[in-house]
Amino acid sequence: MAQIATLSPEGDRPIEDYRKNSLWRLTLRRIFRQRSAVIGLSILGFLVFVAIAAPILAPYDPIQVLIGVEQVKKRQAPCIHALGCPADQPQHIMGIDGNVRDEFSRVIFGSRVSLYVGFTTIGFAIIVGTTLGSVAGYAGGWVDNLIMRVMDVLLAFPSLLLAIAIVSVLGPGLQNALLAIAIVNIPVYARVVRASVLSVKEQEYVSASRALGAGPLRILFQRILPNSLPPLIVQGTLGIATAILDAAALSFLGLGAQPPTPEWGSMLGSERNQVFTAPHLVFYPGIAIMITVLAFNLMGDGLRDALDPRLVNRTAE
Repeated sequence: MAQIATLSPEGDRPIEDYRKNSLWRLTLRRIFRQRSAVIGLSILGFLVFVAIAAPILAPYDPIQVLIGVEQVKKRQAPCIHALGCPADQPQHIMGIDGNVRDEFSRVIFGSRVSLYVGFTTIGFAIIVGTTLGSVAGYAGGWVDNLIMRVMDVLLAFPSLLLAIAIVSVLGPGLQNALLAIAIVNIPVYARVVRASVLSVKEQEYVSASRALGAGPLRILFQRILPNSLPPLIVQGTLGIATAILDAAALSFLGLGAQPPTPEWGSMLGSERNQVFTAPHLVFYPGIAIMITVLAFNLMGDGLRDALDPRLVNRTAE
């Protein structure tokens, strides 16, 4: 017997598609109503644009030493022609660093490294943490105890100290720093997903799917995980900011990105002794880190308010 498809109010598509599209539109509308989310997305969009257009925006190669190319000197102060710098002097908006390289170009290219670190490490941590947390929450019993006790052991160590220990064993370098930051973040997402799975798997629609003969994998991936994503999305957004700070800290200590890679933390570390004689070399990378972390924190706060049903219902009332 053929089923009769229920159409949307407009009569142009099935009601299931209409409901899905309406849910996505409603979610996006809630997000764009949050001022912090809009500000965070705007700043993040600007940073992504800067990272993509870095070869166009940067006037110099970020690793190029300007000795023999221009008449410049170490730690030269910023020179902007529009602000009165002599026209016969080469323009360097953020000055010259201790290795006679253009600071502005290095800050611009540093956005690529920081965004790459944030998205890569947290993406890996979310994938592994979601897998472990969903299996632990759905299976329960000794599987749950085994996985979560390992996660508790990792959480017992301060994240930055654990990352330093891992990089010290593996050796300094950006890739090892990425792996270390990802490992120390896995327990956070495993616990978040496990808590959501424990809550969602007791819902009536999950019991109905189980009664209809759906297998464990189908129930887990089609019924439970999709309804456990909101807290994971919020935690992931906030976690990117933490990952960027950890990467900057490791590079500051000489364990992360190695010279001459333009990374904000390593730029701070190489010029930290010049904070009083050439403060601009410390100020600009520090401001770049602050703005990036602020953008992800604002976006995370906005997403939390938009995806929290209690706050949404309170606003609607």
